[in-house]
Formats: sequence, structure tokens, C-alpha cells
Amino acid sequence: MAKATDSKKQLEYTVDVQKLFLRMMITNAELYTRVMNIMNSANFDRSLRPVAEMYKEHTDKYRILPDSTQIKATTGIDIEPVPELSEGHYEWFFDEFESFTKRQELERAILSAADLLEKGDFAPVEKLIKDAVQISLQKDMGTDYFHDPAARINKYFNSGGQVSTGWPQMDRILYGGMSRGELNIFAGGSGSGKSLVMMNLALNWLQVGLSGVYISLELSEELTSLRTDAMLTSMGTKEIRKDIDNTGLKVKMIGMKTGKYRVKGLPAQSNVNDIRAYLKEVQIQTGIKIDFVMVDYLDLVMPVSVKVSPNDQFIKDKYVAEELRNLSKELGILLVTASQLNRSAVDEIEFDHSHIAGGISKINTADNVFGIFTNRSMRERGKYQIQCMKSRSSTGVGAKVDLEYNVETMRITDEGVEGESSYRPSNPQPAATDIMSRLKTTSNVSSGGGAYTSDDSYGGTDNKKVVGDVQGSKLKSMLRDIQKNNI
Repeated sequence: MAKATDSKKQLEYTVDVQKLFLRMMITNAELYTRVMNIMNSANFDRSLRPVAEMYKEHTDKYRILPDSTQIKATTGIDIEPVPELSEGHYEWFFDEFESFTKRQELERAILSAADLLEKGDFAPVEKLIKDAVQISLQKDMGTDYFHDPAARINKYFNSGGQVSTGWPQMDRILYGGMSRGELNIFAGGSGSGKSLVMMNLALNWLQVGLSGVYISLELSEELTSLRTDAMLTSMGTKEIRKDIDNTGLKVKMIGMKTGKYRVKGLPAQSNVNDIRAYLKEVQIQTGIKIDFVMVDYLDLVMPVSVKVSPNDQFIKDKYVAEELRNLSKELGILLVTASQLNRSAVDEIEFDHSHIAGGISKINTADNVFGIFTNRSMRERGKYQIQCMKSRSSTGVGAKVDLEYNVETMRITDEGVEGESSYRPSNPQPAATDIMSRLKTTSNVSSGGGAYTSDDSYGGTDNKKVVGDVQGSKLKSMLRDIQKNNI
């Protein structure tokens, strides 16, 4: 029987080696069970292909491998069991069968890619090659739940890279922040500030030393950068225009203390492969380790894996969301994008999944989804509200975060007090402590000559008449609240 060498020299997968694979499978059916997910009869020599096809057909129908007699009778090929197999032989089998399958699939993918390139169909080529290269056996046996609970819990909270958003109230909703490898979506109506929220979040991450890329399929690189200039320098765009040199100096000085940042404009209808290719080029040419990527925005991205009409938004967004999430996992980055709310959400103050343009397909894939609630009046008063519509990692669905907005600099900051709950119910009821504090401030005890407190002395025989001045309107309001609570 062939053996793997210590030098890992490439084994020639001759007909005899391929036949040995098939013989070992009928010797121990567990070997076939372990490799059946990557086994393809087309990878075998034509003389052995009928046997490989019979393995699959027979196990699919009867849930057991055929024996050597059945194989001989059906295909005319002798496949005899291998005597005295040991654990070392099994290890060799798994290593070599995985290598054999990967090589055969890669060869076939390259041939198919050549045909596609001749036809000018470039999009599927990378996927064909990538799928072939990534073929592997499932050797990870999963998490042993009871083995080391503390290590398991620490891994969840630490390895995901839970990164603060820079907005403490939102961090509390997400139990610490956003995690790498997840898809985060901010949904808002036209003009609601989806891009502004993403730019502010990117700036929060830059200021703690993370490096990233802002990819815009809608705004120009110059406009995106100008808005970030205003946020970074606390200068309005009009002020920036009057003093460009000073602005440039401020940006450079601040940039020395932050992470690296690239702003890239891509045409609408670009796909995830275009984004992936750009990110790889940035890493190769600049050496930047990319921590986060902002994609502005999901609705303008086209899928790679299927050809679909741009009008079929439900299917299109489903595949785009899946591909963006896979990109986030593949690169281990924080990925944030945005999506449009439909017309029915314009007059709403509470968002749900039905308000997302294109339906629930992208919501099902996303890890966190936030609705942006604002209007002209709120922005003029310097207010933004973020509503949590979905969260896989926390119980924050329904929570609302009130943020401060600077109209001049477009900077969005957190007004919340540390420790304050960010969850605000739709119809809050006054707490008992609130009622008591209101009672304490409604009475002013006085006499004709002046006010008296509980510490005043009433000396002498001149007993003055005490008058209670009660603020009736506040008391009535308080009583109405109590009656509502009791209903």
C-alpha cells in the first residue's frame, strides 16, 4: 500500500492509487462516510468511475456500501477489501484523498474558467477557483460543551473582537459592541442620514486606532471625505471652504493619532467580488490591516452567485446580504452597510421588518439591524434616534438610542449618561420615586411675614397663621398619572 513521505512529496494519483481509495472504503465504511461530502465520481479515472458512481447510488438508496461481489456483478471490476488496516492507514487515506479531490476539482475549474474567459464571462471564474481550493474534509469535531466552560465563554466574548461603537448606549444594547465576521445594517428612509451614521461610526473606530475602508456606491469620494473633514475637525463645510489650508493641517495632525482610512467610490451595480478585489489590492499596496469596511449601500450592490434582475429586489438582496456576510467572515472584519426603508415607513415612529425595502430576505441574513428615525425638526434640534430592529447576540430588540447631532459639523455623539438604561418603552409609567419628588416640590408653607421651614422656631406668644400655597396644576397632573397607573 502506498505511503505518504515525510517530505510531503506530491503523490501521483495513478489508477492503482485511486483503486486503493475505493478498496479502503469498502473495508471500513466509516472512511466513505467521512469523505462522502467531497467525493465526486468525475474525479476518478474512467475505468473506475462506474464503481464510484455505484457507491453513491447504492448508499443513497440502501444506506450501506455494496460489497465486492455486488460491485463485480454490476460493474465487472474487482474491488477487494484491504486486510489489516490500522489507524495510521486511515490518517494517510484522509490526507491523500482530500489532496486528490482538491487537485482534480482545481484542474476541472481551471479548464472551465478558460472557456468562460473566452466568452467574456468573468464573474464566475473566481468562485470556481475559490470553491476548488477550499475543498476540505470536516476535521473539526465542534465544541466539547462540558470540557472547559470558562474558556468557551471567554472565546465568545473575546475572539469575536467585540468592538465598541463609540456610542455607549448602543454598546449596552449589543452587550459590548459589534463583532467581527458579522453583517450590520442601518436602515433609513431617503435623506434620513444613513451615510452620515456610517461615516460617524467609521470615525469612532478610526479614533481608537482601527483602520478601515469606506466604499461608496452613491456619493463621490470627495464629498464623502469632505463630510468626514467636518466631523473630524469640528468645522462646518462653509468654514472649511474659507480656510482650506488650516483644515488640511488639522486633518493631518489628527490623522497621526488615528488608524488608516481609505475612501473608495465604486459604480452602482458593483458586486462583492469587486469589493473583495479592491480590499486585497489595498492590503497588498499599502500594507494596511483592514479592521472595518463600510459599504454605502447594500441596495446598490449586485450578487455574484446568481444572475438576477435588478427589479427582483427580494432575491437580489438575499444573495447580496449572504455574500457580504461571507466576506466579513472570510476577512474577519467589522462590516457595516445600509438599506432603504420603504414608503410605508415615512410616517412611522416604530419600525419593524415590513418597513425594509425588498422585504425580510436581507433581515434574515443580517446579525444586527437598526432603524434610523429622524426628521427635519429633530435634526434642527440636534437629535437622532437609532432603533434596534434585530440583534442575534443580545436581547436589545425594540430598544431606542437617542443621539446628539451637530448640524454644522454633522457629528453624531452619544448624549446618554453612563449606566442609564437605553430602553424606552412606548408608554412609560411614572415611577414611585418620580411621584414623591414631584410632591416635595409642590408645597410652599408661608405666613404673612415670610417662609418657614421645619427647622424654624415659633418662639413667643405671637402665634402667626400658617398658609399653605399649593401648586394645583402640578398636583392635578400627578393625580391623573396615578389614576392611569391604577386602570
